[in-house]
Amino acid sequence: SWAAMFGHMTDVGGKVPGSLPTDAAQIFEEGLQIPPIKIYRNGKLNTEMHALLLRNSRMPHWNRADFDAIVAALRLAERRVHEIISRFGVDEYIAAMREMLDRNRRAMSAIIQMVVPEKPQTFEDYIDDDGVGMGPYKIACRMWREGDKAIFDFAGTDPQSISSVNFLLNEEMFKMFLGAFFINLFDPQILFNDGFYELVDVRIPDATIIKPRRPAALSCRTHLLGRIFDIMGGVLGQGAPEALNAAGFSDSPHLMYSGYDKNGDWYQLFQIGFGGIPGRPAGDGPDGHSLWPSFTNVPNEFLESNFPLRIVEYSSIPDSGGAGKHRGGNGVCTAYQFLADGQISIHDDRWLTYPWGVNGGTPGARSSKLLKRADGTQEWLPAKCDRIKVVDGDVLVFNTWGGGGWGDPLQRDAALVALDCRRGLVTREGALRHGVVLGADGALDSEATQRLRARIESERPPIQLFDRGGTIEELRARCKEETHLEPPKPPVFAKWMKKSGAFA
Repeated sequence: SWAAMFGHMTDVGGKVPGSLPTDAAQIFEEGLQIPPIKIYRNGKLNTEMHALLLRNSRMPHWNRADFDAIVAALRLAERRVHEIISRFGVDEYIAAMREMLDRNRRAMSAIIQMVVPEKPQTFEDYIDDDGVGMGPYKIACRMWREGDKAIFDFAGTDPQSISSVNFLLNEEMFKMFLGAFFINLFDPQILFNDGFYELVDVRIPDATIIKPRRPAALSCRTHLLGRIFDIMGGVLGQGAPEALNAAGFSDSPHLMYSGYDKNGDWYQLFQIGFGGIPGRPAGDGPDGHSLWPSFTNVPNEFLESNFPLRIVEYSSIPDSGGAGKHRGGNGVCTAYQFLADGQISIHDDRWLTYPWGVNGGTPGARSSKLLKRADGTQEWLPAKCDRIKVVDGDVLVFNTWGGGGWGDPLQRDAALVALDCRRGLVTREGALRHGVVLGADGALDSEATQRLRARIESERPPIQLFDRGGTIEELRARCKEETHLEPPKPPVFAKWMKKSGAFA
């Protein structure tokens, strides 16, 4: 057996601190590329290669720590395997692994038979822009079942971007995502492994934004990586609306802040933002959470102690979660006051399209970034940008997006809406989205609520399965008014030049 570990090396060179240039046109601009090599041979570290890796990082001590953590995890896994074998024997160990794979296959086969229909279902979603002014980019997925096998076909997905938002979605990686999605949604007691992989057929067209050809830039892939989870929810949930999640915080937005402090020492922040988890059949989406369940917040005190900045606001954004019987989680407002001259990079999405609501739930609020200069001027920043110069006293208001709502907002317990209001998660105006009337003191006005809900129900159009907040054309038309930013231009796709083996 093999122990495997996936880890991040925070800075591997490239043309911007953090190695995630939003405007990269080729992978060569994004840092050092290393083919598969043995970094340890017969237990001995290849010190020359290790030194080469560290030499190409702006933060070599970070990379050394990341590297050591990955090696330590692999060694621990190796030790645990030897301990199991020494206790039970090799034959028993191998038989147990085979049984775990077989159990997974049987359980996942039952889920596929239950939730994947023979009739094809389709769904489309988008990332909003590519960091160089074009977008949105479409991801299309068609799903159906043939016998005991589920097919996921991404035909219709846009061609690869000329910028760095491409995501190389390996077919096996999608199966891993799908397995985690199925297990968490339908039966968390299933042991997660790859025993079910042969039951899933994944078809991804070549030279698309999720299967780009080399030398496509890939550093800003997390927007598409996260959107895959919304895609899975949208295509799977159509056949079982009662189990359908809304769209949520399907990203890992980054803030980079770097430069030289007042002592002349280099500093470099790599910060990941949290947002609103979608409303779900089981209840409300959590407020201010990560796409990845195991991620935890970095305390503000830690940031302020280690970087030249001050957190002047850190709060849930009221009403940013979509209204619904089960409310979408709220996004987070973080206001960073910079205390040293430097530069920032921002990586985010869902500033044009909305995190959609389902089964009558409304969309969550979009993201926004406002830079308040020390000289009193203000500037709305795009969701993806690099090399933005900041000076001592500038404040960046970094708003993440909320989760979409689930179910008819008029069916939400009015007392729960009043409680949300008292907790600062919903405003009195936001309560009206649920047809709930609150007094000046926040107390529930039951009679006024009944009247308002009856009027809303009689006047509104039929409830739709998905509420996207408008078509792409409508969102473009309203973009400047609603976001303070110009709408992205339609994407221009490069052509593959056979003779050179590259795009032009």
